[in-house]
Amino acid sequence: MTPDELLAVYDAEVRGCFAEHLPTGWAGEPDGPVFRATTPRFGMAMFTEDASNLTHDELVALVDRTFAYYRERGLGFEWKTFDHDRPDLVPLLVERGAQAEPHEALVMGSASALAAEPTLPAGLTMTRVTDRADLERIAELMSEVWDEDRSWLADDLEARLASAEPIEVFVVKDGDRAVSAAWLVPLAGTRVAGLWGGSTLAAYRGRGIYRALVAHRARVALARGYPILQVDASDDNRPILQRLGLQVVGGTTPYVVDPPSS
Repeated sequence: MTPDELLAVYDAEVRGCFAEHLPTGWAGEPDGPVFRATTPRFGMAMFTEDASNLTHDELVALVDRTFAYYRERGLGFEWKTFDHDRPDLVPLLVERGAQAEPHEALVMGSASALAAEPTLPAGLTMTRVTDRADLERIAELMSEVWDEDRSWLADDLEARLASAEPIEVFVVKDGDRAVSAAWLVPLAGTRVAGLWGGSTLAAYRGRGIYRALVAHRARVALARGYPILQVDASDDNRPILQRLGLQVVGGTTPYVVDPPSS
């Protein structure tokens, strides 16, 4: 499939179906072309339908309603923007205090191009995990990798594992120490599964661990009937995914608004 064809799949089967795949504990509602989700920790908004038919004044009103929606609930939120969104959206977010987080490449392609027997460095093991203790180890790992508190991730992964469309979580260990982790997020009723996580301790990078996690998750995706993979890829992971055969089809930037002060 061409990048344009894959982007059309993303808009229809990932963005367009966002409301149908909310994790356990999330809620939300649409307002025209935008969907506003809430979680126990924060909010997330994005266009899930084409917004090109809105006048500029209608867009301004929609943005203002979204900011008010989360403010009234005492929540900070992320507006997930895309490079192919209408260009007058981002200035409105910035004017209202939203701050951009790092841009990520929207990467997609065939799972069959990536599926392979994973090869790990000697002494490391990869396992599928469900136990709470392993999920807490992953949260500790992610907190160390990203230098921020991600202790909430253990609860998030546990809820996703118990949901109607469960994810699959994999960890790479050196002995008992978790050194890398990633998960597969299948979107039931679509052709798409997401590759999430994919974070490795600095001392273990450059040894093929991320590549092994991608290869194994691609095999699992195919076995579960998902022929297309999708990743929001950092600058570190994007070149690896491109070398493996996936394509950059666009980009995404989160614009984050802090919770209202007490």
